[in-house]
Amino acid sequence: MRPFEELTPSEASGIRVVLHDIDDTITNSGKLTAEAYSALWKLRNAGLLVIPVTGRPAGWCDMAIRQWPIDAIVGENGAFVYYWQDGKPQIFRHPSIPAKDVSQKLSEVRDACLAGVPGCRVARDQHFRLYDLAIDFREDEPRLPLEAGDRIKEIAESFGAVAKVSSIHVNCWFGDYDKVSMSALFLQKFRGIADLERQVLFFGDSANDEPMFQRLPLSCGVENIAPFLPRMAHHPAFLVKGEGGRGFARAAEILLRRRGNVCP
Repeated sequence: MRPFEELTPSEASGIRVVLHDIDDTITNSGKLTAEAYSALWKLRNAGLLVIPVTGRPAGWCDMAIRQWPIDAIVGENGAFVYYWQDGKPQIFRHPSIPAKDVSQKLSEVRDACLAGVPGCRVARDQHFRLYDLAIDFREDEPRLPLEAGDRIKEIAESFGAVAKVSSIHVNCWFGDYDKVSMSALFLQKFRGIADLERQVLFFGDSANDEPMFQRLPLSCGVENIAPFLPRMAHHPAFLVKGEGGRGFARAAEILLRRRGNVCP
């Protein structure tokens, strides 16, 4: 992994899209910082497509696409994309979303996780979800160790679900999609971008971002990714100093300077 300061002008000049996780990537202690939000505006004003890629629910994503300076948002770990088209928000659902109602299967996963990992609970944002189940083990109290997330993931997978551990939740779903497959599909289908290797830069902070790190040569972890690195086979290409939104804002400034944009 290279320090993000080593990003070259040649690498920076080819980037057209900035993808980024939300929780603990552009937030600190659960809050979207002023410097990170300002960085989103600076990236957009420089002509880059800014697209959060998150495990957060549809309800949150609907708000973000309307109020944040973003072109699109990938939600529920790749189940859908909300995006701007013809002056209004649109939704694109992943083709592998199950045709049958899987709520009963997700309820079985939920019950098994709650019984198998004392102290975990259904995430408070579950009411706003369309396609997945989020089990909270570190967002609210009691904050459990990372090993609890591993156990929740094992239980969910025993039911045939896909499960990914983030810095706060374990997201569980049925369907052949993830963050990177949906990001690639959306960018090619709706934005005409197929050269992910040179045109897309991704920022993340935890193990559920690993598919993005594996697929994208231009990827960067914020400083608080450190506890997750031993759990991952595929690491980001770069690391930036600063946790969460502070690291993201620092990296955005470096990126823009390498591209020749003037940062105020």
